[in-house]
Amino acid sequence: MGPTAATRRIGMRDYHCGTLHGQPCVLALTRVGKVAAAATTATLLREFDVDRVVFTGVAGGLGEHVQVGDVVVGSALVQHDLDARPLFPRHEVPLLGMARFPAAEALADLLQRCAAEFLAQHPGSPLVPGRPALHRGLIATGDRFVNDAGTILALREALPDALCVEMEGAAVAQVCHEFGVPCAVLRTVSDRADQDAHVDFLAFLHEVASVYSAGILRCFLAAQAVPA
Repeated sequence: MGPTAATRRIGMRDYHCGTLHGQPCVLALTRVGKVAAAATTATLLREFDVDRVVFTGVAGGLGEHVQVGDVVVGSALVQHDLDARPLFPRHEVPLLGMARFPAAEALADLLQRCAAEFLAQHPGSPLVPGRPALHRGLIATGDRFVNDAGTILALREALPDALCVEMEGAAVAQVCHEFGVPCAVLRTVSDRADQDAHVDFLAFLHEVASVYSAGILRCFLAAQAVPA
């Protein structure tokens, strides 16, 4: 953030307001889980003059072709653990009449372009075996850290087109949908959502995921610049 950045603390969250790569921004850590992410997003939209939301973080690879170090840009997001049957269909959010929340296409397109440019210039690291790939598709969200084969199989059966699984994205997308604010979600795959999902997580977060997010968002923000 720029030298004039200011921080507001609301509901145990710090919202950092300032200029990043030439663009006015508000940065916040949602914390972990759907409730935390929804609360942070609702506050962000109510208290700040925000006209779009980009959410970044890590995820477990769910699609068989999605590997550690890959980047996923969400085309839509779904809560894999939401089940209000028989009152509503599985995964459908009660009273909204929808289960999958689409990302804003223009934002997702730009994120995908920036991610492709970044990955082309950064072929990998000691923690990432091979060249990372870029994917775009469905992201599954739930209040559970997935790290066992049984859960993976169940998720693949219920949502065969899901590329990765995480704990916040669909909550952010739902709140943005209800407020009429476009959003997009970018995830770096930190593990394969198996029994080794916890191994070297902090190292991956600091040495890979944060580097990817910073580099991709730098490109994204630069593209928002309006010529003088």
